[in-house]
Amino acid sequence: AYTAGVLDIKAAEQALAVSKNEAVRAFATSMATDHKTVNDLALALVTKLGVTPEDNDTSKSLVAQSEAKTAELAALSGADFDKAYIANEVAYHKAVNAAVADLLIPSASNAELKSLLETGLKIFQGHQQHAEQVAGSLK
Repeated sequence: AYTAGVLDIKAAEQALAVSKNEAVRAFATSMATDHKTVNDLALALVTKLGVTPEDNDTSKSLVAQSEAKTAELAALSGADFDKAYIANEVAYHKAVNAAVADLLIPSASNAELKSLLETGLKIFQGHQQHAEQVAGSLK
C-alpha cells in the first residue's frame, strides 16, 4: 500500500506539471496530499513497530507498471493527457482498493496496521469516486 501511495504521488506530480484542466489539477493535488499523509502515518507505524518494509512481487509489479504508464503519459498533452491520466487513476484505485480490502486488511494481524489500512481504504475509495467523477466530466 505504501508503494502504491508513492507511485500515485509521482503520477499526481506529473499531472500537475502537464495538465491545464482545473478538475484534473484539483484531483492531482488531492492525490499528492492524501497519499503523502497516509504514507507518513504508515512510516510512523512501521517505525513504532520496529519493522522494515521490504519489496515484494506486488510492489515490484506496481513499480514496473507505473514506469510504463508514466512514459506513456509523457507522450501526451492537453485533453489526451487528462483523459489518459484520469482513466489510469480510476483503474489504479480499483486495483489498489481491491488489494487492500481483499488481501491486506484480512491478513493484517496487528490491530494498528489493520486500522491504518481500513482508514486508508476509505480515503482511497473516495479517490476512486473522485476520479470517476472527473472522468465523466472529461468526456
